[in-house]
Amino acid sequence: MSRIGKKPIDIPSGVKVEVDLRTVRVEGPKGNLKHTFPHGVTIAVEGSQVKVDRASEKKEHRAFHGLTRALIANMIKGVKEHFQKVLEIHGTGFNATLNGNKLTLDIGYSNKIIVDVPEGLDVKIDKGRPVVLTISGANKQAVGQLAATIRSKRTPTPYGDNKGVRYRGEVIRKKAGKGFGDKK
Repeated sequence: MSRIGKKPIDIPSGVKVEVDLRTVRVEGPKGNLKHTFPHGVTIAVEGSQVKVDRASEKKEHRAFHGLTRALIANMIKGVKEHFQKVLEIHGTGFNATLNGNKLTLDIGYSNKIIVDVPEGLDVKIDKGRPVVLTISGANKQAVGQLAATIRSKRTPTPYGDNKGVRYRGEVIRKKAGKGFGDKK
């Protein structure tokens, strides 16, 4: 039995969970989320807890058991207290601006890069050095995906210059360059 899947999920006060066959709706003070889960998993609300059970011992049902429980727990946590990712933009002249739901990145290329911010996510920009982007929202997957998309536009280089977009607290291992003059 899945050790994660068999744990019940507590529903905190202020959060409402509705189950309709395989669709789970979670409403809370920070937003609303809805997700449809695969066959082979049953979801039930019992009092102030959500319980997840599987239909059989098939490999796919065992895999979905823990996944379903984790996704529901993340939905409940997200509508209660937003998920957040913080990115730092390192580099001379590198900048970011937000116009509506369009994030414009000026990160050393000849053209500016425009990234669409999905609905339900909030992006804040701190214009210090380095420029700091704070992405927050109720949907953990959407927050992480937007952060990964922004980071992929200019990943930090391990050679010398230290430019690029990185997660806060991420350590970039430095590598030695070609080392001119080391002929033997």
